[in-house]
Amino acid sequence: MRMATPEPIYHTADMVRALNEANPHWTPRYETVYGELLVTPAPRVWHEVVVLRLVTALTTFLRDDPTWVVFGSLSDLTWGLPDTLVSPDVFVVSRAEAATDSWDRFRTVPLAVEVLSPSSLRADRFTKRRLYQDREVGLYWIVDADAHTVEVWTPDVHFPSVERETLTWQPAPDAAPFVYPLAELFQPL
Repeated sequence: MRMATPEPIYHTADMVRALNEANPHWTPRYETVYGELLVTPAPRVWHEVVVLRLVTALTTFLRDDPTWVVFGSLSDLTWGLPDTLVSPDVFVVSRAEAATDSWDRFRTVPLAVEVLSPSSLRADRFTKRRLYQDREVGLYWIVDADAHTVEVWTPDVHFPSVERETLTWQPAPDAAPFVYPLAELFQPL
């Protein structure tokens, strides 16, 4: 006799928002990518230190730039898709889209960053990376804070380059680049 297999649940952005609202203290954090539920426990201290350093450096860099705004992990990205809701550790969006005051209206994401945790390796390297490439995120950094390296992905590559010295992001062809030494990012507490 065969046992019935339960039907998989296809998660929508609204379902995930409800899960997150039911857990307002962020543990665990729920996301969905094309209906697949991703569940992440609270990050480690080192993870948050690296995230805060990146948010601070990027915010400082973009302080006088009228084009871009930096957000952190308590923000949502859906690209208006009903079955997708992710919360990158750090991301940059168009200031004009941010001014709409609606997470659902963000479309232009030139930079997204995920800092790896033991529980997020698969989702960050595969599930979210493919989403970011599909949505044409200009640059996706996967930060391995333990190995002191960063995988650098663009929408058109099948394999990342690995940075061990410096992060560089150029928000526009004629703009000065953001340059951040990894020795500074990964300096001990």
